[in-house]
Amino acid sequence: MNKLVWLLIAVVGAFAIGGLAVHRGESINAMWIIVAAGCVYAIGYRLYSKWVAAKVLVLDAARATPAVRINDGRDFVPTNKWIVFGHHFAAIAGPGPLIGPTLAAQFGYLPGTLWILVGAVLGGCVQDMTVLFLSTRRNGRSLGQMARDELGPIGGYAAMLGTLVIMVILIAVLGLVVVNAMRHSPWGTSTVFATIPIALLIGIYMRDIRPGRVLEASVLGVALLLFAVVGGGWIDSHPTLRTFFDLDAITLAWFVIGYGFIAAVLPVWLLLAPRDYLSTFLKLGTVVLLAVSVIVMRPDIQMPALTQFIDGTGPIFGGTLFPFVFITIACGAISGFHALVSSGTTPKLIGNEADVRMIGYGSMMLESGVAIMAMIAATMLDPGVFFAINSGPGAVGATPEAAVATITSWGFPVTVEQMQALAAEMGESTLFARTGGAPSLAVGMASIFASTFGQHMMALWYHFAIMFEAVFILTTLDAGTRVGRFMLQDALGHVWPKMGQTSWYPSVLISSALIVAGWGYFLYIGVIDPNGGINILWPLFGISNQLLAGIALCICTGILVKQGKVRYSWVTGVPLAWLTLVTTTATWEKVVSDDVRIGFLAAADQIASKLAAGTLPPEQAAVAPQLIFNQRLDAVLAIVLTLILWIVIADTARVCLRVVQGLPVPPSSEAPARGAA
Repeated sequence: MNKLVWLLIAVVGAFAIGGLAVHRGESINAMWIIVAAGCVYAIGYRLYSKWVAAKVLVLDAARATPAVRINDGRDFVPTNKWIVFGHHFAAIAGPGPLIGPTLAAQFGYLPGTLWILVGAVLGGCVQDMTVLFLSTRRNGRSLGQMARDELGPIGGYAAMLGTLVIMVILIAVLGLVVVNAMRHSPWGTSTVFATIPIALLIGIYMRDIRPGRVLEASVLGVALLLFAVVGGGWIDSHPTLRTFFDLDAITLAWFVIGYGFIAAVLPVWLLLAPRDYLSTFLKLGTVVLLAVSVIVMRPDIQMPALTQFIDGTGPIFGGTLFPFVFITIACGAISGFHALVSSGTTPKLIGNEADVRMIGYGSMMLESGVAIMAMIAATMLDPGVFFAINSGPGAVGATPEAAVATITSWGFPVTVEQMQALAAEMGESTLFARTGGAPSLAVGMASIFASTFGQHMMALWYHFAIMFEAVFILTTLDAGTRVGRFMLQDALGHVWPKMGQTSWYPSVLISSALIVAGWGYFLYIGVIDPNGGINILWPLFGISNQLLAGIALCICTGILVKQGKVRYSWVTGVPLAWLTLVTTTATWEKVVSDDVRIGFLAAADQIASKLAAGTLPPEQAAVAPQLIFNQRLDAVLAIVLTLILWIVIADTARVCLRVVQGLPVPPSSEAPARGAA
């Protein structure tokens, strides 16, 4: 009977995916996507992840984890598995699964949907679970440290340098996104601020006031969080109180920088774990509400399966379907940032090795589900509205009239009156050229919620969605800063061994200050630059993230081969090969393309020639040197990081070849087994 049930799930899933793939012409119902995703996730978790956990990794529930053996009360703390699950999911689920699918919808709903499902089940979930397992077996070592220990100095130091640079880029971009989401939004800002004291209260409650009462703490925390959300709306409507939370970008940037430092130095049980755990309720609750609303309303997908922009002429970003759909959608399918969390905070909290499968594979699968919901929310919008919101003035025209004329000429009709009415419904003055993905996703989410719970609440749902996205991002930023601190401590430990002690407080303070100063500098430059500054680094975000995933999968493959599991090395080797192809191709195009919408150097040369000719307006000429520098910096970073990936691949291949030939290799850094009792 059990086999028949899973056979039925497989057939239904295949039928749903086939329906998505061959459907052409008229609109398709969003339920097809929900059914396909549900079946793929069920089979992936029940069958594939169980096989990987049992045969490839060989999880051992009787083996003591580093949280149990070390248990220093600061970073290594055995924690309830559901709290760890909540922390891990909150830490990895940043803007990627929300923004990436929304932007990639310019290609149509089909390419992104297929990549989210296949990439997650066979790549992203496996990466997260494998890295988490390997780090847990090695006393919670960081990804770079594992590379140095297992591969040797060449690949190890290359991986450490690459991951550290990529981490600074990722956190800076995350910080800029959250600042832009909270800027001059009293409702969202006050709610996000409130989550910090609530988390501190819950952390103290679970550790000192009512130890072990997780259910009580959860109910209290969720109640306070919901009150904060409702209270944010009340604050926003109060003429005096709203002024305290109506903050500009620079003020918010300093808040984010200060918060990142505090989150990195406080004990993990006091702020990070409870805050992320509580944020998970908001995240999951919203996603569940979205899923229920889609099931109830069964909206049609308005975006075509494929658009004409697969040829690289898209108005949102330049580049053809391959490789840019796989770069734009990173976190929803596979993300290198997850490997840093899986080898950072999470392995230091796991109390039972058997929980690695649920936390590693399950959390990433859940994030993939978030990406699916984001894709539905984006593609159920009228395509003309979608492109009007997400296309910049340079692509469609500076005036609303010019924008609607351009978009209509593509075959996606939209009117100025239609956009004005929509903006009024959302409580905004305009929705034209609100680029970045977040506003259009919020419009889609608000439309779904309003259809289910009442059209008169459209503005409330829109601002709730904006706040929801900000919370999503901030929880990733705080965990990322702590992971960056661990990575920097590993690196500094080779210069001064004392700095490598993650629990030595001077090391904690110094390394936290350095990592925050690194990404904080770029964040500050970004928010004060009228032309964006750090925004120019956004295209590098996707490439860097996938390069980091390639480094992580490379390390996993090398360790599996060293453990005598050559026949299983394809589990991580196949995703590694695909990401290497994708990232190398994307880097090549971003560096050498003559199209100024794609190539970093081409864009820099165009600005430089206009500056030399004196054809730039004064305000653009003032920032042109910085824009030119940033574009060229993008090109250099893309080349350097791609070379680092190939160095790690070459060194891994060398180690694997020596293993096969029976030659000496660096010894395993796995900690000796010890019983959990």
